[in-house]
Amino acid sequence: MNRTEILRKVEDSLSMIRPHLEMDGGDVKVVEITDKFVLKLKLLGNCDGCNMSHMTMRAGIEETIKKSVPEITAVVAV
Repeated sequence: MNRTEILRKVEDSLSMIRPHLEMDGGDVKVVEITDKFVLKLKLLGNCDGCNMSHMTMRAGIEETIKKSVPEITAVVAV
């Protein structure tokens, strides 16, 4: 699978998560997928700096993406 297809699958996964983030005034955007398939995301709005953002990242975003896009080895916030 090429990088474009992986990015499309990542965006599809994020579209399932975004409504929950938006309810709290937040969002997320893809910054980069590295050569080792580490997905770098930027938390936006109320998610940026929220004391619960690490839980949102691990339990919500990372879990959802890794289930849908197994090529992704890790998800990190930048």
